[in-house]
Order: sequence, then C-alpha cells, then structure tokens
Amino acid sequence: MITRRFALLLALGLPIVVLGPAPWPALAMVVGAAVLLAGLDLAIAGPLTGLRLHRDGDRTVWLGNTARVVLTVANTGRRTVRLHLRDSWVPSAGAGPLFHTAVLADGDQQSFTTTLTPTRHGDRPAVRVTLRSAGPLGLAYRQRRQAWNEQNTPPWSLRVLPRFPSRRILPEKLARLRIVDGTVVTRGRGQGTEFDALREYVIGDDVRSIDWRASARAHDVVVRTWRPERDRRVFCIIDTGRTSAVRVGDAPRLDASIDAALLLSVLATRADDRVDLLAMDAKVRTRVEGGGQRAKLGRLIDAMASLHPELAETDFTLLGQEMLRRDRKRALLVVFTALDTAPMIAGLLPLLPKLTARHKVIVAGVRDPLVSRLADLPDGASAADVHRAAAAQRVLAERDRVRDVLAHSGATVVDADADTFAARVADVYLLLKASGRL
Repeated sequence: MITRRFALLLALGLPIVVLGPAPWPALAMVVGAAVLLAGLDLAIAGPLTGLRLHRDGDRTVWLGNTARVVLTVANTGRRTVRLHLRDSWVPSAGAGPLFHTAVLADGDQQSFTTTLTPTRHGDRPAVRVTLRSAGPLGLAYRQRRQAWNEQNTPPWSLRVLPRFPSRRILPEKLARLRIVDGTVVTRGRGQGTEFDALREYVIGDDVRSIDWRASARAHDVVVRTWRPERDRRVFCIIDTGRTSAVRVGDAPRLDASIDAALLLSVLATRADDRVDLLAMDAKVRTRVEGGGQRAKLGRLIDAMASLHPELAETDFTLLGQEMLRRDRKRALLVVFTALDTAPMIAGLLPLLPKLTARHKVIVAGVRDPLVSRLADLPDGASAADVHRAAAAQRVLAERDRVRDVLAHSGATVVDADADTFAARVADVYLLLKASGRL
C-alpha cells in the first residue's frame, strides 16, 4: 500500500510536468519513477509474518478506576521492521494511546502499554491489532489486521466491575452489624430468634425467659439468652427491564440497584446469611446460587458486572415461578425495581400476597430527585412552571399510592433518592436482623 508521502511526491512533480514542453512523456516518467521508488520501498519493508504478539495486564477493574494492558511485539524474522501499530478496543473501554511506532531488528521485542478508563461496566474486549511495516523511504507499507481469533494474537477482555459508591459507608454498616451480633437479647417464645446460651438471672430480665428445668438443675434462677438469627437466605432480585434504563441523575436506575445489592450482599455475607442473586426482565438474565459464601461474593460481583438494562417489559410471573417452586423455608426477598404504577399494578401486586405469605419481602425503588424539585413552584412561576409542577405532583402522588398498596399487601417498601438508597436498604436489613423478623 502507498502512503501520504507517495501522494505528496506525485503532487510536487505534477506542476513540473504541466509547465514542461512535453507534458505527457514527462508525466509518464514522473509517475513511473514514483511507482518504482514505492515498489522498491515496499520490497525493503520488513515482512509482518515474523511478528509475534503477547498480552498481559489487568483483567478486572472497578468502574471509575484505571487499568493497564501491555501488548508485547516480538520480531522473530531476519529483517528489521519499521512498525506502526494500532491497538483497537471498543469505544466504551476508554483506551489510549491507540497508535504506537517502533523499529524492531531481528530478535528484538518491545512492549506498548494501553491505559483503559472504562465508561461502562461489563466486558470491554480488545477488537483487533493493525500492524504496518513501512519502508525506509516511507512511500509504501505492508499491513495486516489481526482479529482476536487469529493464531498469533491472544484474546483479551477487561471485566469492568460495577460502580460501588456505597463502599464508603460499608465500615459504618459493618460496625452496626457487629453491635447487632454482640447484643444479648432476651425474648419470649415465638419471636423467631435462635437460642444462644444460659446465664444467671439478673434484675431486669424478662421472667418469661427463665428456664425452669435448668434452674432446678443449677439450684439457681437461670434464663435463656438469644442471638440474632444466622444462616438465613437472602435473595437479591434485580429488575433489568425497561424501567431500569431510566436515568436517575447521571446514571441508569439499574446502577443504583446494583450498588444497593452489592452493599446488602457484603453485609449479609458478613452476617453468615446465604445470599443469592436473580436478575430478570422478560427472561432470567443471571442466576447465582449455591457455593461457599466467601467465594460466592466474588461470583455475585462478577455476575452484576454483566447486567445491562433491556428494552423489555418485566415479567413478574417469572419471579413467582422461581420463588414459589422452591422449598418452603422462609427467606428475605429484596426486589430492586421501579415503583411505577403500571408495572406494579399489572406485574408485582397480584403476585405479592403469595410471596409475603411464605417470605419476608422488601420492595426497593430509587426516587428521581428531579421530580421532587419540579414539584416545587419557584417564585414568580410561569404557566409552564405550574403545569410542570402539577405533573410532577401527580407522579409523586401515584408513587405514594403504590407504596401504600405494597405496604398493605405485606411488603416493606424502601423509597429513597439515589444517594441514600443503598444505605436505606441496608438499614432495613439490619433492623430486621436485630428484631429477629427474617
């Protein structure tokens, strides 16, 4: 292939040809000389068949952080290669620099570092490497594009883990969890907590907690102590339907749900509860169940990284089939969805009585702060501002009605702005944990 330098050479020669006494023979001589030089330059250019490529570097990165991937090119041929390289990635990988140059003698190798700053979570693959071997005059070059399924170029994909802004409040929630675990609670029968130990009665203890048989054996008054229940099952159910694509602030609603589910998963794992994940819309997108709890946390994070909003209506009957066909052991179901009127009335509400009869259900939705701001009339409001505020107040009123209906059906409802949403979900879980209502 010819380069821009070859085209520039012809452009400089054409005025001389036009102004000369015999333009056509001169034109043929100029073009022929340029083609001859380009052909000679192409013949001298080192072959690309002797180049071997190898990748190394980061495989995972949290969204918002930076990763580095190193591409090493080795020349196993016998001739020097004046290399021009383009390392192409998908646009959302935020790769740079894309272009590299090097002169590789026979037996030499050189590494090129690509810095990746992804803008979306999920898998961000490398697309191809384009190699050019230029001649010494720069008039022509050899080129080869290597896709990732070819022999000499290994595939590479960067797994971008979802943004986890609520990580900053994780120490506070873990401290509260330790308080819940360390508090000795005395309860009567029927509270659903687990037996911990026997101890001597002290003034102020509930007389209903006295164990009379143990007291007779010990010749002293002995009470039972109870601790918050462990080894409970927690299902994080994430709605990936069309309502999850609505942008709340500068991110989709799904991102806030993933953030809250991550915080809840870490807390439940530290509390020795079993955490499972179900992501669904018109069909089940991701399911994570079974396995060791410590290893499962990594699987949960990895599975959430691949979630994206789907332009499909969520079929909540799938949720009923998944939850009601299981064993009858009570579990905590946390449904991350939108508290919009139409999806709730047509989808979740008919199913909710059956779910709450068997499980403890939390329905968590992210509130858009923009709607709340629009509902407030500014000073000197115009007619357009009044209509806009009336529409926003109607949306908020419908949301309040949906929340009341869900609560009346036995569900605990979390309705909060995106910046406090994850904390509110975690607080509800800790409250249920401390009161033994899981």
